Amino acid sequence: MAIKLEMLRCFRTVAEQGSLADAAEVLGRTPSAVSMMLRQFEDHIGAPLFESARKSRLTPLGELIFSEARRELAHFDRTIAAIEGISRAEAGHVRLAVTPSVGQVIMPPILRAYMAAHPGVHIDMRDGDSASVQDELSAGRADIGLATLGPIPGFTRSLIFTDRFGVVCPSGHPLVENWSRLSWADMDGADFITNGLCQHITDESVAPILDAARLHVANTASLLSMVRAGAGVTLLPELALQQSEGGLVFLPLLDSSARREVWMLTPPDDLMTPAVKALALAIKRADLPGSSAPPDAKLKSI
Repeated sequence: MAIKLEMLRCFRTVAEQGSLADAAEVLGRTPSAVSMMLRQFEDHIGAPLFESARKSRLTPLGELIFSEARRELAHFDRTIAAIEGISRAEAGHVRLAVTPSVGQVIMPPILRAYMAAHPGVHIDMRDGDSASVQDELSAGRADIGLATLGPIPGFTRSLIFTDRFGVVCPSGHPLVENWSRLSWADMDGADFITNGLCQHITDESVAPILDAARLHVANTASLLSMVRAGAGVTLLPELALQQSEGGLVFLPLLDSSARREVWMLTPPDDLMTPAVKALALAIKRADLPGSSAPPDAKLKSI
């Protein structure tokens, strides 16, 4: 007869309790059932494990086997707890790839609530431009991606929020004073700094300005530093400015309906772990800022 897990658990409990009756109460069995299982275990070992029928003292062999049984049962119980924790999203690992504005503005309150509800889950969040987020997803280095992305084969895509585009310039720039009376044509000749999101503006009147730009900066923090230093103006969605330092102004595109779309990409439901699925659901249910700004809002100082 092979040694069964129930035998080890029975033996350990009897050794810890010091009697068949007390062990039976802990195990929820009758003393006779516990005695029978213990006898089967000793028969398999081929030697007694207790010095007397009272089961109050282990033999030297019983001491050695008790130590092994206790260690293996503890390991088994930890393994079962880990498996059950993963299945209930109480444990696990989630890898996020997001754009800087999403990481700075959108994710902090979501992750704070998620981590409180799932204290055993570890989260790794990386930020970069939308192309970097797509690379992380495609290479299998991210479980959830949040960026301005088109469809990617093998991933589910959900629109999370939109925010309006606007020109970003220093607070003392001439554009600020005359913005309500200017059109894109009036910006011809201005020093313009392009970035990865400019490609999402399809307004034909913007194209000549973007084509004439001599400077392209992909990193948002570096881009805003260049604008703040007076190297030029740029075009960004409103949310990208909410966590920046002062000295900049957001001028909404009053004559354009262009808005940035931020999408969440995840594996299909059946390929997501419970921890990943729980975070994706939390993101979908979040009350996100910047998703419903009126098109005629006033200029915003950042």
